[in-house]
Amino acid sequence: MDIDKELEKILDDPLLNISEKETELFDIPTDMRKAMTARNKADYVAQRRLCEDFDQFRPLFKQVHHDLKQGKRSLVKISKTINLQAGHYYVVDGQMLLLEAIGEKRQSSNSLPDGRTRCIYENGTESDILLQTLRKSVVGSGYAVTELQSESDSKFFTNMDLTEKDKVTGNIYVLRSLSKNPAISSQKNLHKIGFSTNAVEERIANAEHEPTYLMAPVEIVANYKVVNLHSQKFEDLVHQVLQAVQFHVTVIDDEGKSHEPKEWFVVPLNVVNVIIKKIMDGSIVGYTYNPNMECLEQRIVKRHSTFDTTGLKVLTLNIKKVYFDEIIAGTKKIEYRELKQATLNKYTYVDETDGKRYLRRYDALRLFVGYHQDRESALVQIVDTTYSDGIVEYHLGIVLESDSIV
Repeated sequence: MDIDKELEKILDDPLLNISEKETELFDIPTDMRKAMTARNKADYVAQRRLCEDFDQFRPLFKQVHHDLKQGKRSLVKISKTINLQAGHYYVVDGQMLLLEAIGEKRQSSNSLPDGRTRCIYENGTESDILLQTLRKSVVGSGYAVTELQSESDSKFFTNMDLTEKDKVTGNIYVLRSLSKNPAISSQKNLHKIGFSTNAVEERIANAEHEPTYLMAPVEIVANYKVVNLHSQKFEDLVHQVLQAVQFHVTVIDDEGKSHEPKEWFVVPLNVVNVIIKKIMDGSIVGYTYNPNMECLEQRIVKRHSTFDTTGLKVLTLNIKKVYFDEIIAGTKKIEYRELKQATLNKYTYVDETDGKRYLRRYDALRLFVGYHQDRESALVQIVDTTYSDGIVEYHLGIVLESDSIV
């Protein structure tokens, strides 16, 4: 394809012809340029410095990490419209910080409060970073740490919990391998999580001859009754949450055949306990495991679209989180897409009757944030489509449907 000829066709599009006067509409006025330049010149840059009274904060950070690993707290992604609060903990680029205080507040450009903060970092430093800057960092590459959850909101089922109407459908068990294979014995926090409708002791009696137990004896470290639940579904949920830390190893059975057991995971026992509790109380669907922090992370629960798009022409696009939030909030009214050779046929078409290229007209944008499974999405109305200097402009109307963090 000759890109020069294709661009020539685009510029010859009768819908794209604009006058010299109309072109001036896209110029930035002189006074606005000056304001933008002044705004970009920071009058003060916050610097990290040694926290002189860190001794009083050190045990607090230690306790929060302990709470995370015990499931009493969790990590959660937040949107740029969320207010950060003094006394709360946040994680940025893998490091925890305490927003110890917020100074004199003022309103930022997005109508959220701003002001100098006192942030204490777990490495013993502190900073007076602006609240708005901290918010952007947390949204972009971090998490908020949830407040303490009541320990009474979930519990294990024991024989004393059972009534005549309850039905024990199986046992979830957690095992530790006693293998002398260095590839296995050197793995810290290696556990097998499975289920059985029979007594676990019977199930593991021949462990050293079964590939699923790594051809070695095992030790029972936890065993829970599953009440009124399908045991296989219970196990599937555990494996789904811990997929990122599944242990991959090949073992040879007594007949010389190779096997790759699937039920072993590198995860601390206390995290396994929390996962099983949350499966029992039904809240596990809102969590995934964060292997770097060794704790549970709240996630977006993807729901199926209920908006009827029959008869609508929908354009699907991936978009950055910051722009997605602005569209949902109604502050971003135009979505821009650069016209490239690879996207020429996506945004334009050639009319066979006159041989000229025109903009494709869509009724709505289906927007996705990133590419992960639980990404945020939205369906947004398109009220007009225009073109300027190699850029296709989709003028947005109302948000028809949204699956986003609020």
